[in-house]
Amino acid sequence: MDPEILRYAAFTNDPEGGNPAGIVLEAAALDAAAMQRIAAEVDYAETAFVTGETADGARSIRYFSPIAEVPFCGHATIATAVVLAEREGAGRLRFATPVGEVVIETEATPDGVEAAFTSVEPSVSELDDDVLARVLDLIGLPASALDPRYPPRLAFAGNPHPVVVVADAVDFDGLSFDPVAARALMDAEGWPATITVLRELGEGADGAGADGTVEFEARNIFPVGRIAEDPATGSAAAATGGYLRAIGAVAPPARIRIHQGRHVGRPGVLEVSIPPVGGITVGGRAVPIST
Repeated sequence: MDPEILRYAAFTNDPEGGNPAGIVLEAAALDAAAMQRIAAEVDYAETAFVTGETADGARSIRYFSPIAEVPFCGHATIATAVVLAEREGAGRLRFATPVGEVVIETEATPDGVEAAFTSVEPSVSELDDDVLARVLDLIGLPASALDPRYPPRLAFAGNPHPVVVVADAVDFDGLSFDPVAARALMDAEGWPATITVLRELGEGADGAGADGTVEFEARNIFPVGRIAEDPATGSAAAATGGYLRAIGAVAPPARIRIHQGRHVGRPGVLEVSIPPVGGITVGGRAVPIST
């Protein structure tokens, strides 16, 4: 019997927004080749496969893009947690991922299930000058286009993400890239997820205003299959939280809000909590996609 494949959009209330994820809850009988085949057929940025339980009750989970297994995927984690909470009841979940255990809190609300995962311990390192030059050449921007408040770095919270912050909205909206060249650079550097390009929007940029949350917009380069730019990237949001803490751009405990997906017609919002130490928490909703 073929496994049941669910399709959810994460970090949105709209099935046509956010980031689509495939979900296979009963994947224990599937080998890596079968999971890769299913992920290619689903053709979303990632598909999550729940492959069983560990001895202490965590759900074992693996993630595949259309072209390869990836160590961690935030939006597929949120989508999978929402599905499990809808079927089994809300509460705490633990996922045994290839990068370590990830804890997800789910909550039933009048508008549906909300979920938030806490990443593994983040780390941030310098981005080599020659690698930065290649990233900037890829997106067609000079170093002078970068926001001097936010130095480029390589940030990890499950996946390594090079992070660059662009100062000007025109440069940010106008950036373009060759997906083939992007894939070659990412493969050469061992980046299995996205290149993260940010722009600070300020406080209350979505019109809420009152909570004083600093907001960013993100564009995440991710050339896999028919996809070139990821609509909403949970692992990059976690990496961004770790990055901002490491460079002293926020005073933890802090919250930021990341808007993503506008440039590919699938807008979504990622809520990020940054504690003084430890993993970064990324939350949002997920809704089923009709097929």
